[in-house]
Amino acid sequence: MLHPLAHPLALDSGRTGVLLCHGFTGSPASMTPWARHLASQGFTVRVPRLPGHGTTWQELNRTRWEDWYADVDRALDDLRSRCDHVAVAGLSMGGALALRLAEQRPSDVDAIVLVNPAVNLVDRRLAALPVLRHVVPSLPGIGNDIKKAGVDESGYDRTPLHALWSQTRLWADVRANLHRVMQPLLLFRSVDDHVLDPSSARIVLAGVSSAVAVEVVLEDSYHVATLDHDADRIWQESAAFIARHTSPSPQESDPAR
Repeated sequence: MLHPLAHPLALDSGRTGVLLCHGFTGSPASMTPWARHLASQGFTVRVPRLPGHGTTWQELNRTRWEDWYADVDRALDDLRSRCDHVAVAGLSMGGALALRLAEQRPSDVDAIVLVNPAVNLVDRRLAALPVLRHVVPSLPGIGNDIKKAGVDESGYDRTPLHALWSQTRLWADVRANLHRVMQPLLLFRSVDDHVLDPSSARIVLAGVSSAVAVEVVLEDSYHVATLDHDADRIWQESAAFIARHTSPSPQESDPAR
């Protein structure tokens, strides 16, 4: 059964599109307020529900990173069919998916916004995943890392290990191709993040080839910063960044051409 807050979101507004990708074991609920703010600013927004998310962790354990990527790839197709420019954005694993879209489809992605992106984790236990995932189906969950009281991201309370192992394969694929990222990039990083260590943000910023790569440090949020105390800052600064880097060039806006 689908969680009532996990439905995908499609908001049609202007000719600039934004694709928002949620994180591992999360759901569109973690992106919905951000999506509604962007739509109020004139952006057309899509928030797909990644396969295996918003239902049960057992269903997620039957999916792989290729399934999640295929879903955001289709959502990008949808936005490109109706918008002149498109930005991709992601939270946690959604950040890895956004980066892969930028790597694989550079002409279709005009700007990137990342919130605590996951492309690496310094944890010796990951070395046991190839074997452990065949013995133990899941471990206690990592969701709801939110400083703001009373907020629920509507994620799972268990982490499925087959799916987690697949996520590490996605990370490796994205890291190997970061040099292909040329688009303007805005990265929000929480100082206090109980899911990720700082290595992911360092790897992304050091690896991309973007002429514009801006890091914004969030002092009052945990991992799911899109629902935390700094959410309004993310909404405002991301909207301004996307507008700045997707505005028509002089040639595009010249009516004589």
